[in-house]
Amino acid sequence: MTESKEQPALGTCVYCGSRSGKNPNYTETARLLGTALGNARHPLVYGGGSVGLMGTLADAALAAGGTVTGVIPREMVEREWAHPALSELLVVKDMHQRKAAMAARARIFVALPGGFGTLEELAEILSWAQLQFHSHPLYLINTCGYFDALLTFLDHCVTEQFATAAHRSLLKIVDDVEDLFTQADYT
Repeated sequence: MTESKEQPALGTCVYCGSRSGKNPNYTETARLLGTALGNARHPLVYGGGSVGLMGTLADAALAAGGTVTGVIPREMVEREWAHPALSELLVVKDMHQRKAAMAARARIFVALPGGFGTLEELAEILSWAQLQFHSHPLYLINTCGYFDALLTFLDHCVTEQFATAAHRSLLKIVDDVEDLFTQADYT
């Protein structure tokens, strides 16, 4: 675990599950994304966990020679949920500080399949984009249609005039890691 006082290099902030889910394609997508980020030497910022899609993502990025920063609340470290071999592990007070620290280190946001925590992080960063608190691109990798119901709901928000089409378009949808690297600016 290291503490850095320097301004960190901005990277890809990935929100994803601390579980793997039942479809092995979710794990494969996390592995492919981690490997691609590591190979591109594009820093990964994520929730700091060692299991599920989070662990797979971090392990793949590290194995490919990438830099991985985990941001995790102290209580989760005390429960021994933190990844033990990251480039940097930032231990923060709570989930609010975690999300703020992750966002401060990001120039691109990506969501993979996950549960309630992933949904909450995705909703918050999308809301921050709507409010123009940041102008970074936000991508959702819709592995095997995992997010189809959520996307239907977001379209319903527009139809019912609780969001605009412009705000809905802030969330870019890709099917896989290759599509992400084609659309996102990883130069």
